[in-house]
Amino acid sequence: MLRWILGSREAQGSVEKSSVLCIGEEQPKNWFTELQVLKGHFDIVRFLVQIDDFRCASAGDDGLVLVWNVETGERLQELRGHSQQITAITTFTCNDDLTSHTSLITASSDRSLSLWDPDTGNRVQTISDLQSSVKCLLVLERLCVLASGGGELCVWNKEFELQCHKPNHSDTGITALIELPKNCIAAAMDKEIVIYRLTVSTDSSMSVAEIRCLSDHQDRIRALINVNDGLFASGSHAGELILWDAIDWNILAYEHILWEESQASTQAEIRLAAPKPSEMSIQHLTTNGRHILAAVGSGLYVYSILTKTVVAYRKVAHDSNVLHTMLLSDSELMSCSEDGSVRMWEIQDLPLHAEPASAVSLQASLECGRSAGHTNSPVLRQRRSWTSRTSGRSS
Repeated sequence: MLRWILGSREAQGSVEKSSVLCIGEEQPKNWFTELQVLKGHFDIVRFLVQIDDFRCASAGDDGLVLVWNVETGERLQELRGHSQQITAITTFTCNDDLTSHTSLITASSDRSLSLWDPDTGNRVQTISDLQSSVKCLLVLERLCVLASGGGELCVWNKEFELQCHKPNHSDTGITALIELPKNCIAAAMDKEIVIYRLTVSTDSSMSVAEIRCLSDHQDRIRALINVNDGLFASGSHAGELILWDAIDWNILAYEHILWEESQASTQAEIRLAAPKPSEMSIQHLTTNGRHILAAVGSGLYVYSILTKTVVAYRKVAHDSNVLHTMLLSDSELMSCSEDGSVRMWEIQDLPLHAEPASAVSLQASLECGRSAGHTNSPVLRQRRSWTSRTSGRSS
C-alpha cells in the first residue's frame, strides 16, 4: 500500500488489446486505501526505491534520503550528506556465499556519489569533485558493478572503486541508462542513443568502448526503457516512440505521437496542426512486455508491441504534464501529474450505444492529491473519451 501513498515507478500487469474499450467512472476493484501521509521531506520528492520487503527509501530536492518501514510508515533512518538535490538513487545488492547486503547509492547536483548503509544510516563512502553531476545510475547485477551517467560513463565495483570510464561529447550528457544483452549498455544523450560494450579481461580488469550510435530521433530523448530481453524503447520530446531490437539495435517500429486524428490520413499517425512541444513530449514510458504506456504531455497513450499499433489514447488525462505511469493489471493503469493528482483508470468493454465501435473511452476511477477533495469539479464529472485509431490495426 505504501507504493500507492508515495507513488511507484515499476510496471505491473498489462493492458489487453481490444477493438472496443472503455474505462469507467466506477471503482469496483479499487483496493487502495490511504493509510497515512509520510512527512519528513521539505522539498519535492522525486524518487522512491524499494530496499527489501520491509523498507523503502525516498529522496528529492532537499538532498535528504529517508528510509521508511513500509508496514508502519515509521521513519527508520535519515541520511544526510548531500548539499544539493538528489539526481539519482538506486539499490546495490551483492551476494556472496554466506550473506547478501543491500546498499543505497545516491548522486547529487553537488557532483558527488555516496554509498550508504540503510541499516545504520551511515555514509560508507563518498566520491566528490566529479567532472559533472551524475544524472542516472544503473546496476549490472550479473557483473556486480554500477554504471553512472552524466558528463561521462563510469563503471564502479561494489567497493566503489572506479573500474573504467568513457567521456562523451554531448552538451547534455547521459540522461538515461539501460542494460542490454552481451554486456552492453544503452545511454541516452540528447537526440542519440549510444551503445557501449563492457569487456572483462582475464585479470578481472574492465574496459568500456563505444560500438554504435543510434541517431534516429529528431529531438531530445526523454525516456529509455527495457521492454523484454529482446526489445527496448525510447521516447523523445517531439513525441517519437521507437521500438528497438536489443541485440542488433535496429528499429522495429516507429510511432510519432501527435494528438488528434487526421480525417484524410490512412497512416498510423495522430496529427495536430500546430502542437505545443509540451503537448507532444514523452515524459515517461512503462511496459509489461506486451504494451507500452506513454505519458505524453498531459495525456496517456497505449501502444501494442505485438501489433505495433495504437490501442488507445487520451489527450487530456490530467490538468498538467503526466510525470509517471504504471500498468497495474490487465485492465487498470495509474498516472500521476505535476498537478498533484494521482488517477487510476480502468479499461472495460465500451457500451456500443455510448460510443462508435472504433472508439476507446477512458474514465478516471480514482483520484488522489491536491484536487482529490473537489469531487464536484467538471474534470471529475465529465466523461473522458479516448479515440482509438483503426488504420493499420489488425483485426
